[in-house]
Amino acid sequence: MLKQAVSLHQAGRLSEAEQLYQQVLAADPRNFPAQYQLALLLYHSRRLPAAAQAAEAALKLNPENPEAQVLHSVAALEAGQLDQALASISKVTARAPGDAEAWHTRGVILTQLHRPEEAVNSFDKAIAANPAFAAALSHRGNTLIEMKRHREAVETFDRVLAQKANSFEAWSNRGLALYELKRFAESLESYDKAMEIRSDYAPAWTNRGNVLVALKRFDDALASYDQAIARTPDNIKAWYARAVALRTVHRFEDSLACVEKALTIRPDYLPLSYMRGWLLCELHRVADGLAVIRQTAQQELRSRTGAKRLDSAHRQRHDAEQRDHLTEQGIRLQDGGLHFEDGARVGGRAVTAANADLATAQWQKSRPRLVVIDNLLTEEALEKLRRFCRNSTVWHSAYEKGYLGAMPEQGFACPLLAQIADELRETFPAVVGDHPLRKLWAFKYDSRLSGIGIHADQAAVNVNFWIAPDDANLNPDSGGMVIWDVAAPEDWDIETYNGDEAAVRAFLEGAGAKAVKVPHRANRAVIFDSDLFHETDTIAFNEGYLNRRINVTMLYGRRTYLGS
Repeated sequence: MLKQAVSLHQAGRLSEAEQLYQQVLAADPRNFPAQYQLALLLYHSRRLPAAAQAAEAALKLNPENPEAQVLHSVAALEAGQLDQALASISKVTARAPGDAEAWHTRGVILTQLHRPEEAVNSFDKAIAANPAFAAALSHRGNTLIEMKRHREAVETFDRVLAQKANSFEAWSNRGLALYELKRFAESLESYDKAMEIRSDYAPAWTNRGNVLVALKRFDDALASYDQAIARTPDNIKAWYARAVALRTVHRFEDSLACVEKALTIRPDYLPLSYMRGWLLCELHRVADGLAVIRQTAQQELRSRTGAKRLDSAHRQRHDAEQRDHLTEQGIRLQDGGLHFEDGARVGGRAVTAANADLATAQWQKSRPRLVVIDNLLTEEALEKLRRFCRNSTVWHSAYEKGYLGAMPEQGFACPLLAQIADELRETFPAVVGDHPLRKLWAFKYDSRLSGIGIHADQAAVNVNFWIAPDDANLNPDSGGMVIWDVAAPEDWDIETYNGDEAAVRAFLEGAGAKAVKVPHRANRAVIFDSDLFHETDTIAFNEGYLNRRINVTMLYGRRTYLGS
């Protein structure tokens, strides 16, 4: 009967074969060949959990059988039972250390278990046993990309291509690794090779478009994204990348149309919703833009309530102080610890106009561009913004040095901020100009820790103002900002001018830069060329929640060259 069942199995008559296997096992439950063949049939039928269970039963009958161990590991892998799959294949590699296929399977399992170092080691064992094992080489390269070991990944894909010159996957993944290395011309060549082999794969067209953006070939990039969308019209990543490219070249209306089309395909794709908000801001529709961002942020934050997070000690201290402060005011946190204070527009002006002429004159004669404006906000606007910053649970970004950030994408996007942003441009037209609002945020500081390190920002004009009361500051000669009179070099990328403090300080020393110290004052604004390097001055503030230093930053426009 078993031979008949095997014949039916080989002939593709799986239902009849399964019935016979079951009959054999009913008569003899310890019949290993029948149990193994049943597991194999279930695997061929893509009934993967049942196949893994049947293979496990076969192993109980014959624990050392290599075929059953391999079958169990593969079925368990494809069924998502990764720990069981790893246990079985590890027995195979221990017994047969020269089994390249087993080592390769073990590597794939470890990759899915997010154990990349061990996965690479297994792929290396497979390749040592079979140097021409292209699949193991490919998986090794992909895992190295995941580990950000991009140079090794490129070398690995080169080994694949030496054996399989027409491997679309190797050319495409090599292009991705080269892109991460910022070797954009080589990356484009690699993607072009991939597209010659297979032109129907939309993600490769999207990635190729990203390379072309990096090369500042924006029209070609848009054509590449269009190729991706033509092949998969619901390819949301291509739509998003296309919108980013249009935004980069200041085609804001076209970018907004692209985003709105994409949102009809994926209305729940939050990055698109956030981009829509920022595009509206760049089209001078700040109130509409921040409203979109605020609604999206509140939706996202409420969907995350109850999620566990790892907080820094200074974040925990702040949150405890804020909870106590809200309790004293009779405010009960809702939605899993969220509260958004009223941040509505004020009835009159939010930005005072008294210093407009003086600020304009100072701006026009200053080199570099820098002006200090006291009493920036009206008293009503200042007090309302203080309440919003103190009472709203929008401080979600914790930084190592000891300060917290509130971003629009975390709820820091109230109507009052839109009013201030619009009135800054209206009140100081010679300073802010027609530059659109591009970014905004706030930082809140711990009185015992340091502030933001030296950097420049990716904008044309930086507006920074402080709202903590003067009596919170223990040293009226400090606590504000230090600004250097030298701008970031135009050929520096954002990772350098906004992240490499050692390189910045070496550059400033070499340039003989001089620093301007602007002490902290309540309701004082510092407006300057955003290319100028700056950092937080020494902080010495009183203890207590209401004494925490808070600054708001609004960035207008972009650096004078594209792609920065």
